Amino acid sequence: MTQETVHNEPVVPGFDTGSVEYGDFYTRHFQEGPTENTLILNMGPQHPSTHGVLRIVLELEGEYIVRSEPVLGYIHRMHELMGEVKTASQYLPNMGRVDYLHALAWNWAHVGAVEKLAGIEVDERGELIRILVTELNRISSHLLWWGAYLLDLGAFTPIMYAFDDREEIMDMLQICTGSRLTYCYMRFGGVSHDINDEFVTRLTDFIPYFRKRLPMFKALVTDNIILRKRIEDIGIMDEEMCRRYGATGPVVRGAGVEYDVRRAEPYSLYPEMDFEVPTFPECDAMARYMVRMAEIEQSLKIIEQCLERLPSAAGKHLVKGAPKPTFKPPAGEAYFAVEASKGKVGFGLICDGGAKPYRVKLRAPSFCNLSLFSECAQGVLLADAVAILGSLDLVIPEIDR
Repeated sequence: MTQETVHNEPVVPGFDTGSVEYGDFYTRHFQEGPTENTLILNMGPQHPSTHGVLRIVLELEGEYIVRSEPVLGYIHRMHELMGEVKTASQYLPNMGRVDYLHALAWNWAHVGAVEKLAGIEVDERGELIRILVTELNRISSHLLWWGAYLLDLGAFTPIMYAFDDREEIMDMLQICTGSRLTYCYMRFGGVSHDINDEFVTRLTDFIPYFRKRLPMFKALVTDNIILRKRIEDIGIMDEEMCRRYGATGPVVRGAGVEYDVRRAEPYSLYPEMDFEVPTFPECDAMARYMVRMAEIEQSLKIIEQCLERLPSAAGKHLVKGAPKPTFKPPAGEAYFAVEASKGKVGFGLICDGGAKPYRVKLRAPSFCNLSLFSECAQGVLLADAVAILGSLDLVIPEIDR
């Protein structure tokens, strides 16, 4: 990359050239041109803290970031195009490969859009199972983020605890889905298999056990002064910035905004569930950390409610007369959104009545959340870039979809 391409006009939308905080940087480095004191550094595309093939071009003055630019597309897999050359049933396994850490949320976005278009109603039991496994998968995703984030910051022990508990969750999900990571459990009209007594027993035993672990996580990590010094007042992303870039999930809730698709755009039986939407107003990396830790407790609360309702739930795990693999959605348009561990997942679908959809569009939260990084990282230390990036909980295959 030449210096001419690096020192061009900033591409950050909404960059405030007159602000006290960024004005000097803008004047010196974008209007007056480069100086002999700046250094161009590539972070990635192979770097442990990017958790995937992500490249960020950094312009540094000493150890401070003057400008940063994410470079995407290294693992682009054409998921949207594949959605247009496969039937709706053939496309089901693709969703487990977009965000493989919360695959069941993407499963749900796909089947939800098709069901909305085709007017398919899911039985109460099927809806409860969907909520139960999706919330369990959310906890699994947050645990992996928690362990990996702390590993990025230099702490090794927490990831051992995180993977210990996550292993139990993966064992349970394997019982009902048949998979441990890239799930393909949802079907048009419900789920592929009903849950059994072994799954219910293990989950019932896991909830009180895991609740006892959370205070230990708090004492070991959350209240640790070393962690707080690393991530408090770092990566400030306020409400206005989040709205400009379309940030959702823990990122926007860490800016004090109570936006959760399960409440803002209700679907399934979530309106009947008793749970809170955790928010923290500090807008820093610590606030985003606290949101995810609080969401783990709320997911446990939702899972308990599902278990209580399941024995008396009406209907079956898959509705009678559910669509066959040769099913063709009717002509029309549909959009369905779900709340994934990283934010709002959207599935847009346009069908013309043929065997394959005319257009498929995926809304990935990590893409929007990453967009904040360039503006947020200006003027911070290079060491803090890892703390900011990790607080976004990015999954690169979701961005390069």
